[in-house]
Amino acid sequence: MATYIAFLRAINLGATRKFPKDAIVAATEAAGFTDVATHINTGNVRFDTTMRSRARIEAALEKAYLEDRGFEVPTIVFTQKELAAIADEAESFGHGGRHYVSLLKEAPSAAAVAKVEAVGTADEVAKVGGRAVHLLLGDNYHEAKLTNATVEKHLGVATNRNLTVIRTLAEKWC
Repeated sequence: MATYIAFLRAINLGATRKFPKDAIVAATEAAGFTDVATHINTGNVRFDTTMRSRARIEAALEKAYLEDRGFEVPTIVFTQKELAAIADEAESFGHGGRHYVSLLKEAPSAAAVAKVEAVGTADEVAKVGGRAVHLLLGDNYHEAKLTNATVEKHLGVATNRNLTVIRTLAEKWC
């Protein structure tokens, strides 16, 4: 049995994409996963499974969520070790501004990484490590060009969390 953490993309936005924490737990358990827990209502889910394939886990969760909600819920899964490494890597940047992390469904190519990093400026920097893109933003974060939408344009399906959430989940679940 192994523990994984899933990040659900684009839930609880507007009136038609509601997916409350209790419903996430129930759908995850109905898909056969155990020891399910959530953290805040933005789609952060910890669970245990005997499955070892990330792709199979994501597919099983996405199927269960579609059946439960009636809309697709892209799901991005990490091992505890991977999540802890993302939180630890953030410390190396020594950034004092806004820090968000876009979590990628697939590992990007070097060419794609170069494209997203090229969008950066002195006030907005993207640091890509594996399936995590650290967005280091200054005071202009409300007007930032480096957003999860920019990340998705260049690197594919992603969901975004602030560094506080990433650190909290790593401390709580890893």
